[in-house]
Amino acid sequence: MAMVAPIVMSTATPPMPIDRNLLTLTQWLSPAYPVGAFAYSHGLETAVQAGWVIDPATLEDWLRDVLSAGSGKTDALWIWLVWRGDHPVVELDAMARAWSPAQERLREAERQGAAFAKVTAEVWGLDLPPMLLPVALGAAARQMAMDPEQVAALYLHAFAGNLVAAAQRLMPLGQTAAQGVLSRLTPLCADVAAAGRGLTLDDMSSTAFLSDVAAMRHETLEPRLFQS
Repeated sequence: MAMVAPIVMSTATPPMPIDRNLLTLTQWLSPAYPVGAFAYSHGLETAVQAGWVIDPATLEDWLRDVLSAGSGKTDALWIWLVWRGDHPVVELDAMARAWSPAQERLREAERQGAAFAKVTAEVWGLDLPPMLLPVALGAAARQMAMDPEQVAALYLHAFAGNLVAAAQRLMPLGQTAAQGVLSRLTPLCADVAAAGRGLTLDDMSSTAFLSDVAAMRHETLEPRLFQS
């Protein structure tokens, strides 16, 4: 009598392919990418000196406002608008420059954007003239066919991470507390990035006024560690 070989059933999930664009995006937004982000506090230095940010709780509140209602929100929308391609990139870059509330904010985005465009264009062979950072990132993401929501979310997370790192140099903030702040901000980064999908140029707005005031006051702040 012939024996029937047993059927072996496998419940193992087939391996998912690695998203190489995600690896590239992670490289672009890494603290090691040569854009000089470590030199800027985005007005946070003023806020610490003024006593507006004094501990992990007030730092988290400050960053939540910046991400959800200030430059974090507007930067994410610039990324979306550039990626969609409904407006010429040079036009959006000009608008983004006009939107900057302070000279130091403009210089921060301008210098980082120029550095990002130069390195990224040379390494990946992209067409990237000097532009403000969120505009340049959106243009690069469009040319590389990256997911704009993923781009905006990782940009916001890197932005928040840089400011948390700046806070560690400006106030008593240990490594564990700093990582706790960033961890709690992660869902907000994802939410703000996702919200950009349904927004248009008419939705551009910023109401984190104290953050803007901090950026303006930083222009004459002495002594200071950061360029903004």
